[in-house]
Amino acid sequence: MSDLRRDPVVGRWVIIAPERGKRPSDFSEEVRPRKKGGFCPFCPGNEDKTPPEIMAYREPGSMPNHPGWRVRVVPNKFPVLQIEGELSKAGEGIYDRMNGIGAHEVIIETPHHDVALPDLPIEGIGEVISAMKSRIIDLKNDIRLKYMLVFKNWGEAAGASLEHSHSQLIATPVIPKRILEELGGSRQYYEYRDRCVFCDIIRQEKETGKRMASENDMFIAFLPFASRFPFEVWIMPKFHSHAFEEIEDDKIISLSWILKDVLSRLSLALMDPPYNLVIHSAPVGIQCSDYYHWHIEIMPKLTKIAGFEWGTGFYINPTPPEEAALYLKEIEVRI
Repeated sequence: MSDLRRDPVVGRWVIIAPERGKRPSDFSEEVRPRKKGGFCPFCPGNEDKTPPEIMAYREPGSMPNHPGWRVRVVPNKFPVLQIEGELSKAGEGIYDRMNGIGAHEVIIETPHHDVALPDLPIEGIGEVISAMKSRIIDLKNDIRLKYMLVFKNWGEAAGASLEHSHSQLIATPVIPKRILEELGGSRQYYEYRDRCVFCDIIRQEKETGKRMASENDMFIAFLPFASRFPFEVWIMPKFHSHAFEEIEDDKIISLSWILKDVLSRLSLALMDPPYNLVIHSAPVGIQCSDYYHWHIEIMPKLTKIAGFEWGTGFYINPTPPEEAALYLKEIEVRI
């Protein structure tokens, strides 16, 4: 029988429908290989094909906007929001509008075209995380910007237009609705129980172990109780922290290790599936350090959202997270 599960943070309901016949091993047969070949503006030697770099981790003696970089951050050539200009908020009757002010940057994670993020050494992933942290800290100085979302689209089905491994950062002048829902739910939980809901989730997942995917000294990875998608994985710091960009340098290696481990398990289990990765962190100027907890959500693109989901806001997940977690834990990963 199907199971309705409620997310304890935002109150979203999910239908776990195992009778729809999606066992973990079924998905690896459906994943299509990524397209190969063609010109790539992110490869070394093509630095002039992107806007000038904002920052980079480089080999000693190499010049900006030339080869010799390990991680490179550039403005998106086709940004969804522009850094220049004024917000110019205005109303049109009941409608509100403002100029498309913000920032849109690309974090090129490696100079090697055929290397995926989990294929990088832990130190290389650490530099990618450090670049994300550095850019968020810098953009927070712009008083127009209220939220910075770091995300990664891997594979064409997940929205990646280029196959060279990269992440993106979009800074917006408003706080997104999904983040407001998380803030509201976690604040309500804190006011009722005087505890962080995310910290309670971590404690319960560690106690039961049924949905655990990976763990180290500083971080935990698990499949949420109310998983929206098959093999959806969340990574959280075990220590309470509301803002991703406040992560200390000595904890970045632990985060790099568990991110590499989780992405490697997903890749081996599902034959390199397309996925979306997002980092949810505290907005700018919101006092939420007591009740909010930053985290990473990884969502493989194994099913399609159709009419019922769009019409109701419910998600239908054909694979129970407990079954998917057991499948992931059985994967042998070398790090």
